[in-house]
Amino acid sequence: MSRVYNFSAGPAVLPEEVLKEAMDEMMEYQGTGMSVMEMSHRSSAFQKIIDEAEADLRDLMNIPDNYKVLFLQGGAALHFASVPMNLMKNGVADYIITGQWAKKAYEEAKKYGKANAIASSADETFTYIPDCSDLPIDEDADYVYICQNNTIYGTVFHELPNTKGKTLVADVSSCFLSEPIDVEKYGVIYGGAQKNIGPAGVQIVIIREDLLRDDLPEYVPTMMNFKVQADKGSMYNTPPCYGIYICGKVFKWIKKRGGLEAMKKYNEEKAAILYDFLDQSKLFKGTVRKEDRSLMNVPFVTGDKDMDAKFVAEAKAAGFENLKGHRTVGGMRASIYNAMPIEGVEKLVEFMKKFEEENM
Repeated sequence: MSRVYNFSAGPAVLPEEVLKEAMDEMMEYQGTGMSVMEMSHRSSAFQKIIDEAEADLRDLMNIPDNYKVLFLQGGAALHFASVPMNLMKNGVADYIITGQWAKKAYEEAKKYGKANAIASSADETFTYIPDCSDLPIDEDADYVYICQNNTIYGTVFHELPNTKGKTLVADVSSCFLSEPIDVEKYGVIYGGAQKNIGPAGVQIVIIREDLLRDDLPEYVPTMMNFKVQADKGSMYNTPPCYGIYICGKVFKWIKKRGGLEAMKKYNEEKAAILYDFLDQSKLFKGTVRKEDRSLMNVPFVTGDKDMDAKFVAEAKAAGFENLKGHRTVGGMRASIYNAMPIEGVEKLVEFMKKFEEENM
C-alpha cells in the first residue's frame, strides 16, 4: 500500500489509525453482523454510535449543557441560508467578509432580510483580517457572522470580533477541533466535517438553546429548522450515519492524542516548519499578513504562473497531492489539517528547498 501526502483543502486527509479501524469494521461492526453502512439509524447500535460521538465532542470542546449538538447533512453551504432563516427575528444581520465563503453567506442572507457588510478585506484579495475591535454593529442586528478560518485565502481570526453584545455565528469548517475555543462566546458554531474531522456529508451545528425558535416563518423548510432537528436528536430523517461513525472515531483519536491543547501545539509546530521556510525562501513566498496566518491552510506563490505550474506537477510526481491553489488565488496551497503528519510537512519543505535550488 502506497499512500501519498494529501494536502487537499477538503475532502482531506484522515488519520490512518481511523481508516484502519474502519477497514477492520467494514464488513461487521462489533457483533451486529453488518456494516455501519447497512445499519438502521433507529437501531440501538447506531444510537450508541451517535451518542458516543456527541459525548466525546462535548468533552473535547467543553460544550455547556445549554448548547445542542446537531449532526446534519446538506453541506455547510446549506447553513448560509439556514442561519438567517433560524436567527433573523428583526430581519437584520451583520457580516464580516474575509473570503469567498463569508461573501457567499452574506449574499445568501440578503434573500431573507437585511444583511450588512460591516467589515471586509476584499481590497487586498482577502490576505488579512480586518480590525474588528470597534465595528459599526447595527442596533437591530440579530447576529454577527464570521468565517473563522478562510480555507482559500489562509487567514484566521486569532481574536474574535467585538460584537457589542450581539450573538456571534461562526463557520469553522476548516479549523474545527484544531485548537481549543470558548464555546460560550458563540451563539452558533457550525462546519462541514470533510476538512478536519471526517468524510464529506456530515455538518456539525452547535447552537445555544435560546436561539432555537418555535416561531419561524412558514417558508423555512422543516429540514432546515434547527429546533426540529434538535428535538429529534439529529434524526428527523436518516442522518449521514457512516460519516458520523467516522467523526466519532476521529474524536476519540484526538482525545487519545491529548485533546485540543495538544492538537494546537502539534498544529503550531507543523505550520512553523512551513512558514519559517517561506519567510526565508528566495523563490517561494506566503500570501497572508503574518499576524493573520492560518494554522490549517497555507497559500504560497513563486510570482510566476509557469513556475507555479511546474512546481505543482513535480510535487505531484514526488507524492505530494493537491497542492494547486484555489482558482481565485492561484499559486499553491498546502492544507495541513490535524491528520497531516508532521513528517508530511517536513518532506514537503525538503522538496521545496530542492526545487528552489534547481530553479533559481
